[in-house]
Amino acid sequence: MAFMGKKRSALAGLCVLAFTGQVAAADLVGQPVADYCRVATTSNLVLTENTGELTAEVVRLMDEAVAAANSSQWIDSKRPVFVWASEAKVACGMAYGYLRTNTRDEDTLNKCECFHSRMVEYMN
Repeated sequence: MAFMGKKRSALAGLCVLAFTGQVAAADLVGQPVADYCRVATTSNLVLTENTGELTAEVVRLMDEAVAAANSSQWIDSKRPVFVWASEAKVACGMAYGYLRTNTRDEDTLNKCECFHSRMVEYMN
C-alpha cells in the first residue's frame, strides 16, 4: 500500500510539473504583451474628434479582426495573426462598448488600433 501512495505522489508531482511547463510555454517569450505593442504617440483613433467616424472606424477594425480570428487561413498559420486578431477583436469590442455609452476610453482605443496594426503586419 505504501508503494501505491508513493506512486500517486510521484504522478501528482509530474502533473504539477507538466502544468507549470504549459503555463511558461504560453508566455510570449517571457515578455508582457505591452512590450509587443508600444504606442509611441497617441493613436489615430484617439485623435478622431467625430464620434460617428470614430465608432465606424472601431467597428471596421473589429470586424476585420473577427474575420481574421475566424479564418482557418490564420488559425492554422504559423504566423501570430490569429493571436493579434484575437487581441484586436477584444480591445476593439471594449472600445466600441465604451463608445456606446458615450465614453472615449483612450487606453482601449490605443490597444484596438495597435493590436489591429500588429495583426495586419503579420498578414503580410
